[in-house]
Amino acid sequence: MRVAIVGAGAIARAYAVPVSRAGHDIAMWSLRGNALTTLVYDGVLQGQCDVRALADPSALAAAETVLVAIPATAYADVLPRVAPHLRSSQCVFVSGALSLAPLWLAELAATHGARPLVAASGTTVATARRRDNGVSIMTIRTRIGIAALPAALLSDALATLQAMFGDRFDAVDNVLAVSLTNINPVAHAGMALANFTRIERGEAWPQYHYLTPAVARLVEAMDHERRAVAASFGVQVTTIEQHFQRSFDVPQASLAEIAAELHRRRGGPAGPTSLDTRFVLEDVPYGLVFNAALARVTKVATPVTEAAITLLSTLYREDFRDDNPLVASLGLTSTTRDALLARCTRIAE
Repeated sequence: MRVAIVGAGAIARAYAVPVSRAGHDIAMWSLRGNALTTLVYDGVLQGQCDVRALADPSALAAAETVLVAIPATAYADVLPRVAPHLRSSQCVFVSGALSLAPLWLAELAATHGARPLVAASGTTVATARRRDNGVSIMTIRTRIGIAALPAALLSDALATLQAMFGDRFDAVDNVLAVSLTNINPVAHAGMALANFTRIERGEAWPQYHYLTPAVARLVEAMDHERRAVAASFGVQVTTIEQHFQRSFDVPQASLAEIAAELHRRRGGPAGPTSLDTRFVLEDVPYGLVFNAALARVTKVATPVTEAAITLLSTLYREDFRDDNPLVASLGLTSTTRDALLARCTRIAE
């Protein structure tokens, strides 16, 4: 296939590796124009591959499959530039989706007369660190849930993804379930709150070592609220413990025990050492704020989530409730449960 990747960060670069190794033609477009033409990679896979740099998003139309691998903070700038160039015959994969970004992209494309098959995952296929000349791939996850718009074409989406990444994907009912499956916001916000002075002082701290039993209780409380919101929409999502078990092949255990085992195995990854961190700037507005907005649709109480948003907003002197434009763009303040569920299954005619 001709595969175009939107983004040039660690995850976008990591995706180029298995897709290229599977024999597909890789091109990459980034709003910042920092796509590489030769990608050197190490970690769980080692070598280098060729990548064609695309100068303009209009070139995305030539691809059969488009992979969107950008941070949520780039959604508002990037997705409206991508949508006009999508085609109905394409499969578009939105990776690690937050805030119903796959639905927003599908509806943006529909305004331009295109109805591509949109696939979405709640986490990334790989974990990675960007390097100047490439990427270091730390993990390729063993199992990942995938949903599709329209939901009736999920089998087609799974086949396309399998052709690029191998057999590691499981069917998920709809893109709302995928968005609520993303556990990064509750995990990252909990760790950021409990380790805030370490972040502010720039200290070195391995994430899993500092996911102590007490911090785990905070994360678990927000995770309980995430699952309660999902249940109010009739959606069943995995627990945060199940996410770690499936992603990293660890035994069933409590969250604190899982964190201790991952630290024993890996020693990392390192926690953020600057307040300019996605643990807060991405995962609070596009994760916790989004979860809270959904909770208001179905009148589910989320006091710990709301408290975490308020506390982190206070620490940053910035109200993160105002920093997610998708809440308004998707009409979450005025929609109903049934209307939103219908949109998450198919694009309204």
